[in-house]
Amino acid sequence: MKELNKEQQEQQEQTKKRKKWVLLLLLLLLLAGVGYSLYHVFGQKPKENVTVISGDFLPKGKDAKKMSEQEIEKFAQKKVDDSKFNMMIGATAKIDSQTQEGTLNIKNPQTNAYPVNVVITDDKTGDVLYTSGAIEPGEEVSHVQLEKTLAKGTHPATARFSLYDAKTKAKKGEVAAGVGFIVE
Repeated sequence: MKELNKEQQEQQEQTKKRKKWVLLLLLLLLLAGVGYSLYHVFGQKPKENVTVISGDFLPKGKDAKKMSEQEIEKFAQKKVDDSKFNMMIGATAKIDSQTQEGTLNIKNPQTNAYPVNVVITDDKTGDVLYTSGAIEPGEEVSHVQLEKTLAKGTHPATARFSLYDAKTKAKKGEVAAGVGFIVE
């Protein structure tokens, strides 16, 4: 009987060991499953949609032709002509001391590509004496009304020509010239 009990005890112990091993194996599988799930839920970056564009190839020429040397020169000359600017303003203006009106020739030649605005300032005080407003190519100003009263005498001034793009109205540049106002 003791032997039977001993055999039964050994079998029970082996059964307990097997149960422990099975339980340990199940626990490891459970931990591996939880770890794998957590990795996929929290560890991966979100997938980004990628647009695949099939490759296009340059088609063969159809209507294009090579530009001649004359056409290239004409195109280049037009670019140079568009960048030129000639300012024309009289060196002196005669102004009536009573009315503060007088003659001053300001021209924007037809050959210019840009409209201009002319602002004339007193060299001594910096005050604006005259503003022309827009002068388109081919237009001129010959009669001026001063915006600031000047005393009799000669007053040196500076005329600033601001050039503007005809389409966008954006300022393209500025040039200046000296002018003398003779108030009589």
